[in-house]
Amino acid sequence: MVQKLGSLFETASQTAGPYVHIGLMPTYAGNGDSFKTEVGIDPITGNVQGEIIEITGSIYDSTGWALRDVLIESWQCDANGIFPGQAGADPNFTGFSRFAADAETGEFTLRTVKPGSYVGLSGVRNAPHISLWIVSRGINIGLHTRIYFSDCDNSQDPLLSRIEQTPRVDTLIANKASESRYRHDIRLQGIDETVFLDV
Repeated sequence: MVQKLGSLFETASQTAGPYVHIGLMPTYAGNGDSFKTEVGIDPITGNVQGEIIEITGSIYDSTGWALRDVLIESWQCDANGIFPGQAGADPNFTGFSRFAADAETGEFTLRTVKPGSYVGLSGVRNAPHISLWIVSRGINIGLHTRIYFSDCDNSQDPLLSRIEQTPRVDTLIANKASESRYRHDIRLQGIDETVFLDV
């Protein structure tokens, strides 16, 4: 028999937010005393090697609405194509960042180092890119995608060359907006839907 509850109420039915922010970015969620600084907020810890860049963009749902409660994590190699933990990696670069879209505009900004190309386990050279993991309302399992760069040679990249619908490759390319600045929008569904990866 189910008991009637007069004082306890069902938790709000949300797949990710706002709870994901409370757990992963408590200062952003309004709990400013949780950490001195947010974990992963800046992948640059000192005098870093390479070009520091900014990537701005928005993540749009199928209606064209920019998500304002999205949380993103990024992983990448350093400017020399070496991942943190490998011999010769830049000691002032963590390769990891965690950031959120602006709660008013839905726009995100990633400040990082422009990654170098690297040779993968298969022996094939990968074009410079940044891997992303995206969570937000309505997303039950985080989405994986990548950001490549319009001013790099992406022609031989093993992942891009496997995309049969070649116009969709453009959904993974960040366009250069100005010196050291790029624009990259992500679309969850519909026309120009971003390529997502099953990893």
